[in-house]
Amino acid sequence: MRDRHLPGRERAGRGPRVFAPGDLKLLLLDMLGAEPCHGYDLIRKIEATFDGRYSPSPGVIYPTLTFLEESDLIAADSAGAKKRYSLTEAGRHYLAEQGVALEGARERIAVSRRSLRGHDRPEAIHEAVHNLRHALQMHHGRWTPDEITRVRDLLNATARAIAGGPLSEA
Repeated sequence: MRDRHLPGRERAGRGPRVFAPGDLKLLLLDMLGAEPCHGYDLIRKIEATFDGRYSPSPGVIYPTLTFLEESDLIAADSAGAKKRYSLTEAGRHYLAEQGVALEGARERIAVSRRSLRGHDRPEAIHEAVHNLRHALQMHHGRWTPDEITRVRDLLNATARAIAGGPLSEA
């Protein structure tokens, strides 16, 4: 079932919605129109757009990039294991046609950025959360049962400690 909450409302503990439908696609096209980028660079640029208060997950960015590539709006060239994305001529034409929609997306993003200030974390904690996400993303992908248990227990114990709950065994 599709989530029908309005932008900025809490959604099942996932925080406020940052993008309205279609806004991320337009933002990525706009960024790639300015300069070719790797997916990770786009994530960091979006994070900077939101003053570090929001960082899109690779699970949101890369499927969107794949969709844009399959739609011939962007092209990817591989340099090693990383893809660098750039706008195609069709993408430039599409972006030019979507000027009004892009301006609306920019306005909604500005509103989202302001609303996230109420969900602010100190920079040191934001950086620690970013490092944790990065460590999990960089894992080699072959999780052994012992690793799963160890990481699960560490994360659950940390979550309980942060929430002020007891540090009992999981």
